[in-house]
Amino acid sequence: MTTQSGHNAELEEGLLFAPRFDVSGLVTCVATDARSGDVLMVAHMNDEALRRTIETGDAWYYSRSRKKLWRKGETSGHVQRVVEMRMDCDQDAVWIRVEQSGAACHTGRHSCFYRAVKNEKGGAKLVFVDADKAFDPGQVYK
Repeated sequence: MTTQSGHNAELEEGLLFAPRFDVSGLVTCVATDARSGDVLMVAHMNDEALRRTIETGDAWYYSRSRKKLWRKGETSGHVQRVVEMRMDCDQDAVWIRVEQSGAACHTGRHSCFYRAVKNEKGGAKLVFVDADKAFDPGQVYK
């Protein structure tokens, strides 16, 4: 049972910055557009990505599939400048509000969340929403 004493009280109510990384050494990061509030993407940060984001003001992430650190926009040029960073109550998730240049999604779309889930006969179905492409990924990621 969690109590509001000792470490938990400081973690949840105090001002100590103490990110809680998972067993893989990662925290989840949600990036939203600072102007529109749109959810742009969800990614992960390790300790180095989190430190570089804080130090540089650019969004840095850790790619689980490539097993490497990457700066958002290093290939596409569609960088994310961090306007504000927040930690959740137990410091195991990060929310960054960013100024996004170009599109956030590697598919060429404004956001990674370009499909809605609809309940139809036979189960769930995906439908495109806000799915216009800002760039051709085949041309950008050669």
